[in-house]
Amino acid sequence: MLAVAVTVVVIATLYLARVVLVPFALATLFSFLLTPAVIWLERIRFPRALAVSFVVVVFVAAMGSVGWTVADQLVDVTNQLPSYKANIKNKIESLRSPTGQILNKATDAVVEFSQELAVASTGDSTAAKPGARATPAAPLSVKLVSPPTNWLEYAGSVLGPIGTAGIAIVFTIFMLMRREDLRDRFIRLAGRGRLGLMTQALDDAAHRVSRYVFLEFVVNSCYGLVVGVALHFVGIPHALLWGVVAGMLRFLPYIGPPLGAALPILLSLAVFDGWTRALITIGLFVVIELSVSNFVEPNLYGAQTGISALAVLMAAFFWTLLWGPIGLVVSTPLTVCLVVMTRHVPHLGFLHVILGDEPPLSPGAGFYQRLLAMDRNEANQVLKRCGKDKPLDDLYDSVLIPALSLAEQDRHRNEIDKATETFVCQSVKEFVEEINNRGPEQHKLDAMDADETVSSDASPSPPRKRGTNRAGYVVCMPVGDEADEIIGTMLAHLLERAGYRTHFLTIGTSVEMLAQVSKEKPDIVCLSALPPFAVGHARVLYERLRAQSPDLKIVIGLWAFAGDPKRAATRIGGVTGAEISRTLAHAVQQVNLLTDAATQPAVQASS
Repeated sequence: MLAVAVTVVVIATLYLARVVLVPFALATLFSFLLTPAVIWLERIRFPRALAVSFVVVVFVAAMGSVGWTVADQLVDVTNQLPSYKANIKNKIESLRSPTGQILNKATDAVVEFSQELAVASTGDSTAAKPGARATPAAPLSVKLVSPPTNWLEYAGSVLGPIGTAGIAIVFTIFMLMRREDLRDRFIRLAGRGRLGLMTQALDDAAHRVSRYVFLEFVVNSCYGLVVGVALHFVGIPHALLWGVVAGMLRFLPYIGPPLGAALPILLSLAVFDGWTRALITIGLFVVIELSVSNFVEPNLYGAQTGISALAVLMAAFFWTLLWGPIGLVVSTPLTVCLVVMTRHVPHLGFLHVILGDEPPLSPGAGFYQRLLAMDRNEANQVLKRCGKDKPLDDLYDSVLIPALSLAEQDRHRNEIDKATETFVCQSVKEFVEEINNRGPEQHKLDAMDADETVSSDASPSPPRKRGTNRAGYVVCMPVGDEADEIIGTMLAHLLERAGYRTHFLTIGTSVEMLAQVSKEKPDIVCLSALPPFAVGHARVLYERLRAQSPDLKIVIGLWAFAGDPKRAATRIGGVTGAEISRTLAHAVQQVNLLTDAATQPAVQASS
């Protein structure tokens, strides 16, 4: 209830204080755009007051010149519209098919209705139809308008957009002059002693928003320039006007590009005979817009905004309902600021999940979620999508093992029933077998990937020839349950592709598995243990293996272990932190190191 009350209060404040907040939001947007220019002038020894004054004057003069030119050409276009009446009439006549009686009747009805409206507006309806009764005029609607309550509302009502822009410019000058003071005050207000967190959040927000606003300004300006030049060659009158309008309207999310294209297209229909140039104009806007939105913007913006497409749409509706058209202009920058701030503030993390562009679920969590829903087909799609650009060991470590770890956690919390647990384990086991049964060419690539894997937890093994078989027999031994066995199977497959002879044990009692290890007489044993009780199980089995075979080389795999490997090694006893592997890639590397350490003395003795 407190969260709902706070949300209602914040939205009400944004709406009721829009007279002040709208100019302030525009000033924030302008300051993000102009701050790089002010900083550059300060670096070349300009005083701050002179730098701010110069940048603001140039910006206002440029915007004023563009606005004056656009208004002048718009008046000229309006005056020329009556001369295009014949073309418009001809195109309407060309659409009227002789057999299209329904369209003809509809057109006649519209013409007749417009004539009646014209007669009613002059108040002389009897002149149009002699003998007809005069109809009384409809009552006029009356709307009560409350007077302004303060000078800001009065300025907004008298001057309209010009007054709002003027107030925004005043705020912009103040923000540029006192930007460090405003930053420090905001840190003190919102930081609450967490200076590092708020500094990082503000730096991230300033960088993202400044870069996004600047790139958007450059892209839309170039867009308007290209549109204006293209329309000039097509022959559209006042091409500069339509280029500027298209570039300015493109600041409006979603509705801007169609609105910017609609006016020149309608003008081409009115100006030119036939349909050729009108179709060229339509194709021109389609090609330019698709090129910019699909190629230019993704490469330039990249991950600058950090917000999802749905968040952009939601923000556009929200800010437009609150602040009108200006809210639509500032919706994306304001949402970028909000998303960046929520990324660094834990209590607002839910907003970052809702509005951010990061994947809502990790690959492992998404794969496990689809298995919980008994949707094996979509889980397979997740696995294929993740495996397109990853080697096999990375696919195991980033998708399948995290999914099994989540299943283990749910099982120990009694949040998953036996049937679902069986389905998850059986599905993962089948996926592993399918991956292992791929073609020989893919096997060769996976073996190369396994040889070239470099773990961050240990130094890389010495270079060696690709595809050569290694002298060594490795047994993968689960320590707990079926999940450990499945991951042991994954490790055995990776070791096989790296050139080792391997054997993975099925889950059984510790006595049975120890007896099988004694019978197999391997060179290396890899223990497979998955949290949450991995360390305890691994310690018990490690001690028994050491008691049975003191010289046996052992690699301990604590898969997806989030704790400190050194502390885990201390609990197990007799091993170091470097001998504990948290990923399959590191386990393969540890086997490589143990094999190399065993073969080098033999080579030296023979030489």
